[in-house]
Amino acid sequence: MKEQGKNLTCDIAGGLLQAVGMWCFIDTCRIAPGGVSGIAMMISHLSGFPIGTLSLLINLPLFAASWLFLDRRMTWKTIWTVVWMSVILDGFRFLGVPQYTGDRLIAAAFGGVFTGAGMAVVFMRNSTTGGGDILAKLLQKFRPYMQTGYAIMIIDFFVVGASVLVFREIEAAMYGLISIVCTTQTIDMMLYGMNRGSMITVHSEKNREIAEEIMRTMDRGTTFYKSIGGYSGKECETLTCAVDRKQFYRVKEIIDRHDPRAFVIVSPTKEVFGEGFQEGR
Repeated sequence: MKEQGKNLTCDIAGGLLQAVGMWCFIDTCRIAPGGVSGIAMMISHLSGFPIGTLSLLINLPLFAASWLFLDRRMTWKTIWTVVWMSVILDGFRFLGVPQYTGDRLIAAAFGGVFTGAGMAVVFMRNSTTGGGDILAKLLQKFRPYMQTGYAIMIIDFFVVGASVLVFREIEAAMYGLISIVCTTQTIDMMLYGMNRGSMITVHSEKNREIAEEIMRTMDRGTTFYKSIGGYSGKECETLTCAVDRKQFYRVKEIIDRHDPRAFVIVSPTKEVFGEGFQEGR
């Protein structure tokens, strides 16, 4: 019961956030922000039918495919999530919740932020918002070597492109892309946090000197591990260090000063936990 209550709370919270984004901001600036929601908004513009109901209807064949070929527990959670989101979104329309009618750029940006926040809340409880999420999982199952991210991106671009014909203005596509970017950035920020950084791997004969200065001047820990050069066959030490975004160029300067010919690999990290970084998980 406790888990069900948590799921229901997340569904309602996610639905409210998405409804604010879709109804209060995006619907007023006549754009289609990709995916099933974008398709529903274009059909709603042409027919007058509620966006939430249309989203639910478009998702029905995807629900059926997910039930047949994917995890049924995940499918059931997704169905409930989409139902709640559709009911809340149409409820906003029925209740006449005020809509923002100012600058379209602001509407597209804030609509994307609220929509992304709602989707992130849903993702946190291991559910999906249907549409492209289900399609991506189906593609992974039947076309495991296909890059599903590109496939979904192509669909989003198709929807955004179609909005030019539906709304009869090129600006609809431009604002639609802005909304999509704001949505994805908000999802990433909420799921992976803002404490992003870089993992730096250094192969140099001056690794000890580099590590000593990093620890002394930046209060960052370093790690050494044994490695063997594939070409030379020589045993050597590899240095690794995690730094936040603001410290990266300082570390780069330290490496260049000690060994301009050092071989350096920089890998972006979604989030870093532990001493000197974010402590909570």
